[in-house]
Amino acid sequence: MVEGINNNGGIAAEAAPTAAPTTGDAAEVAKFAGLADRWWDAEGPFKTLHEINALRVGYIDARARLAGARVLDVGCGGGILAEGLAVRGASVVGIDLAAANVEAAAAHAAGAGLAIDYRVADAAELARSEPGAFDVVTCLEVLEHVPDAPALVAACAALVKPGGAAFFSTINRNPKSFLLAIVAAEYVLGWLPKGTHEYVKLIRPSELAAACRAAGLDVAELTGLHYDPLRGYRLGGNVDVNYFAYTVKRALT
Repeated sequence: MVEGINNNGGIAAEAAPTAAPTTGDAAEVAKFAGLADRWWDAEGPFKTLHEINALRVGYIDARARLAGARVLDVGCGGGILAEGLAVRGASVVGIDLAAANVEAAAAHAAGAGLAIDYRVADAAELARSEPGAFDVVTCLEVLEHVPDAPALVAACAALVKPGGAAFFSTINRNPKSFLLAIVAAEYVLGWLPKGTHEYVKLIRPSELAAACRAAGLDVAELTGLHYDPLRGYRLGGNVDVNYFAYTVKRALT
C-alpha cells in the first residue's frame, strides 16, 4: 500500500493487547501494535501516510461533505486520517484491533485538542451493534492486510446509512503493481518497510467492485494514486497500482 505502511521490525516481544479479530489478521494486528509509537514520526515508517493525508482527506470531502457528518474510520491506526477528517468538521469514530494503536491515536488527538471517539473494536461486531449509524465510512489501505477482504467490505457497507458513502483504498494485483508497490517501494527505494505487502493479498479493482456490489454499495468512482518525482503524490489517472474507490450505499426500496 502507498499508505497504511505497516510493519518491518520493531515488534515487541510481548504484543500489545488486541481485540479478537473477525475481519482482521492477528499477525498483521501485532505488526501494527509493534509500531504504535511511530505513527506520528513524519520521517518514520509511516512517512508516506503523512505525505498523502491531505490528498486523501480532500478526496473524501469533495465527494461526501465532512462538516457535520458522522464518520467511521476503520483500521484507524494512530489516527492520521481520523484527525484530518475531524479538522474538516466531521464527528469521527476511529476503530482498530490493536489497543496500542488506539492508545497512541487517543493521546495524539488529546494533545491536538481534537475530540475523536477511538475504540478497540472489530468492524463486523460494530456493524451488528450500530448498523447504518454513519454518514461516511473510510477503510483506507486496510483491505490488503486482512484474510477476507469481501467480509470487511460487507461490514463497512452495513455500517454506513443508505445513501451514505464508503471509501476504500488499496493496491491492484498485477505485474506492474508487484514491481512498483513491492519491489521498488519496499526493496529498492525503501519507502516502505520490507515485507509490508504480500502480493497474493492485493486486490484487483474488479474484485473490489464485485465485493461492493454484493454488499449493497454502488461504485461511483475509481481513481489512481500516483507519485510524480517533480510534483509529489497526485490523484487521478489509471488504477494500475494504488487506487481509491468511492462507493454509495443503495437506498432502501
